Amino acid sequence: MFFIGEAPGESENKSGIPFYGRAGKNLDKMVEYMGLSEKDWFVTNTVKCHPPENRKPKVHEIECCKPFLTAQITLLNPKIIILLGNTAEKSFCPERKLEWGVPVEHEGRTILKLYHPAALIYTRSKIETQNAFIDKNRELWQ
Repeated sequence: MFFIGEAPGESENKSGIPFYGRAGKNLDKMVEYMGLSEKDWFVTNTVKCHPPENRKPKVHEIECCKPFLTAQITLLNPKIIILLGNTAEKSFCPERKLEWGVPVEHEGRTILKLYHPAALIYTRSKIETQNAFIDKNRELWQ
């Protein structure tokens, strides 16, 4: 399982670890709820550097970091890629709009868009929606 987020936040920038802060705690809870062990998943970001003032990454920043993301995917060769939020979706497959929670085949892999863990900090009701989706679709990652 390969998770792609947006960009490092301030905590992640200091630690050098993706999803290290509050959003990371939500990601850890989601992965645990999915029943994945540490060896079963990997997380990275679309953009590898923290954008100033915590803004969304710009197109040129996404394009500049794309070779690194492509190399990670090639190296790990995941069967399932979970795009966490809109930025990950737009950067990974800009030619198509994905519907939340609807798996699609893309270049021989299953691609799935879910909520970014940071969104779950501010909209707690999305946790219930996402957990219900996980319950209904466990066969995807089991």
